[in-house]
Amino acid sequence: MKTPRIAAAALLVLGATACSVSTGPDQVGLEYDAGAFSATTFDNCIGPGEREYYGPGDLTFIYPGGQRTFTFSAAETAEAPQATVVSNDDLELTVEGVVTFTLNPTCDTLREWHERIGLKYEADTDEGWVEMLTTYIGQPLNRALDDASKQYSWRDLYTSAETKAEWEQKVGELLSEYIAEQGGGGDFFCSPNYTGAEDQDCGTPQLTIQQPVPPADVRAALTKAQTAIEETAAQEEENKRVEMELEAIEQLVDVLGPEGYILYEAMRNGDIELMPVPQGGAVNITPRRGE
Repeated sequence: MKTPRIAAAALLVLGATACSVSTGPDQVGLEYDAGAFSATTFDNCIGPGEREYYGPGDLTFIYPGGQRTFTFSAAETAEAPQATVVSNDDLELTVEGVVTFTLNPTCDTLREWHERIGLKYEADTDEGWVEMLTTYIGQPLNRALDDASKQYSWRDLYTSAETKAEWEQKVGELLSEYIAEQGGGGDFFCSPNYTGAEDQDCGTPQLTIQQPVPPADVRAALTKAQTAIEETAAQEEENKRVEMELEAIEQLVDVLGPEGYILYEAMRNGDIELMPVPQGGAVNITPRRGE
């Protein structure tokens, strides 16, 4: 009869001393055994939407899970300011965009990332998370933007949709390569839809960037030059019209003679009133008053 009492007492002690941690549907975590009389050792990972119980002194770390973004723009809510790139003709352009990714939730990889990177940056805090992203995504991003932009002129980057698409693809390829280098080759940052399933590949972060923008004075000069081109084209069309009209007049003069052409124009413009006259009939012309 004593066994149930001992078990009940153990449960009471556990209830009084054990703690619990819960993850949201967009969070992942890790638990480490770190009691007062034991070394800190890894215990297990905590998946999205799970509750885990742990003992006194043990450590838990909760990180953002699921689809996440690293935004670089002039907006106050962005993780980084807009980027600056230099074209192959040495003009600076600003670029805004977003990198969408998932922190790899696979337990072994998550643990490796946590122990190599997450702890160092205290990435389980808002400030530490942004600082970590700035180093491991922001720096590779700036490098990728710089390297790709040096292959194009500023005018092509700013005005050509085809060039922009090609440039964006190159930046994305370089970004994936540089992120992997920055993380020491680990698959820490995966595609936005990666869930850690066995039949899935980690993939690569997704990059979306806006058209590079040159300085305001360059844009104004480009607009002025474009306006001049359009005005010149319009004048050329007007000149062609006038030239064709003059050729038509010359042909009429050749056929009707100078006086005949003048009469023709007067009739066409309604300056002369025409009245039908029967053949052989007489015509009386009465001048208008004042003429």
